Amino acid sequence: MKPLPLFFFFLCSCFVLKIRAQENKTLDSILQAYQNQPNDTTKVYLGNLLCKELTYTHPQEAYRYANEMIDISKSLGYKKGTAMGKYALGLYYRNRHQLDSAEHSFKKSLQFYTENNDIYGAMSNNTQLGDLNIQKTDYEQAMFYLNKNIELYDNRAQLPNIKKSDFKYIGSTFHTISTVYYDRGLLQLSLKYQLRALKLYKKYAEEIYVADALNGLGTIESNLGNTEKAVIYYREALETYKKMGDMNFACMTLENLGNSLKVLGKHEEAFDSYFKALEISKEHKYTLQETTIHNGLGGNYLALQDTKNALEHFEKSLQLFKKMEHPTGIQYTYLGLGNFYNKTNDLEASIHYLTKGIAVADSTQSIKSALHLYQKRSESFQEAGKFEEALDDYMIYSNLKDSIFNKTKSKQIEELRIIYDTEKKEQEITLLEQNAEISNLQKLLLSGGLGLTLLVFGLGYYALRQKMKGNKLEKERVDAELAFKKKELTTHALHLAKKNETLESLRQKAEELKSDENVQDITQLINTINFDLQDSNNWEKFARYFEEVHKDFNSNVAKKYPEITPNELRLMALIKMNLSSKEIANILNISIPGIKKARQRLRKKMDLSTSDSLENAVLSI
Repeated sequence: MKPLPLFFFFLCSCFVLKIRAQENKTLDSILQAYQNQPNDTTKVYLGNLLCKELTYTHPQEAYRYANEMIDISKSLGYKKGTAMGKYALGLYYRNRHQLDSAEHSFKKSLQFYTENNDIYGAMSNNTQLGDLNIQKTDYEQAMFYLNKNIELYDNRAQLPNIKKSDFKYIGSTFHTISTVYYDRGLLQLSLKYQLRALKLYKKYAEEIYVADALNGLGTIESNLGNTEKAVIYYREALETYKKMGDMNFACMTLENLGNSLKVLGKHEEAFDSYFKALEISKEHKYTLQETTIHNGLGGNYLALQDTKNALEHFEKSLQLFKKMEHPTGIQYTYLGLGNFYNKTNDLEASIHYLTKGIAVADSTQSIKSALHLYQKRSESFQEAGKFEEALDDYMIYSNLKDSIFNKTKSKQIEELRIIYDTEKKEQEITLLEQNAEISNLQKLLLSGGLGLTLLVFGLGYYALRQKMKGNKLEKERVDAELAFKKKELTTHALHLAKKNETLESLRQKAEELKSDENVQDITQLINTINFDLQDSNNWEKFARYFEEVHKDFNSNVAKKYPEITPNELRLMALIKMNLSSKEIANILNISIPGIKKARQRLRKKMDLSTSDSLENAVLSI
């Protein structure tokens, strides 16, 4: 193999620095150098630069140059060149969603870099393999590859011949870990790692990577409900994508920006973002993005009651999704159409499309989509006067919501545990670093004759400090868990109140419609509603949540006020939660005047005077 002359490396370095400052001339300059270069290691190096420039803009050309790199490298016995070519091929296959081919290429590349202790190359491949496994929803395997990079980064001070450039893309590891947690619904962890990625990108990597982190932060904040913050991140990312000519991500960011502006009620600004994204998607044939943009436009027009344009975009979206055979998109668009026809009072058409959406959601086992579809169809049935069907759908919706609520609860508890474990590990790393500093200080002090005394003092000080940190961390974890349980309890109580309010409304309408012709059917419907309103299982579930948050409340009440009945204990529990009389009435299924009478009886049993506050008395227990 012909070695690269040192002088050429110098020229290449100057060449690369120059072409980065002149973006429009970059590609032509590299191409000219590549075409004039004989088949040697220099040409492989230039081919790698071409692949980097063309991967996202002209993928077929990048694919051709990657294969040429591999062929030239094999003929020269240049193993690193083959590894670079395999990596470029992996990117090509990944972007075309040919995951098995991409994984094979990245693993071949990783093997060379690992065997030759090339940290930069190994980390790049580990990150790509992590991303591939995310796409396969194999999060455990994804974290296996990503944690290898974290270990290298945490131990970087002990690695031989370490260079700053070796960790140029360490931010990509944290960015990809953020994606793992985002896909698993652990948004706080996702936000934490995306902020780390942003910090590391700013320290090590190019501007385009900073934009990727900003775009990711926008998506996370949007899902956390911080829409205005999301808009700021999206706009900052968009400017970079435009400047760098990355039209794929510019298009996605414009669509995300449009969605956020729509949520904020800034519909004209949302239109501006949507139509710019639509123009880019059509020009570059980003079919999936074009389809989802039509859906967003439909929703934006509907918010402004422009039914003609709303329907046009919803139907265009459905047509494209069907052509692509994309079930998730199809059910999403059926929901949009169902909502459209509900708002335009064509209830039969609304029910028709929502039923179609439910069928697709059932086939794909998409619980979240089914939740919204059943909820909207229940509303359409109710407005159409089909109360029994409305009740059936509402009960399914309620069960799905409980299922999602329980899953969310498990995820949030898992998130608290991971945050606690992560912070504990970081604390241990800090302690090791401090111990190393103490060891150096000890040597210095001993040489001066004061070592023993100051060492004992120093160790005692650090031990006390670490213990205080540990206690604080544990307290924060317990406080966070309790705050979550309180929020969970309130959510469940309000959900129960809303459900009972809806059922009572259905019961009253059914009573009004009762006649000699349909008395049997209506009576059966009323009995069903009454049964659910009186269902003790609803209260038992609530009571379990309440006891987790307010431990010993029931036993303390029993000791202090032994004459309190179970129904009065329920009332005290709801007062303890600071719920309104209307919410308490809905949960207990009694009238507001009935609540007032119950409060009076309770005051009497608690021996409260007219000047005493019932709420304060209950809160003090």
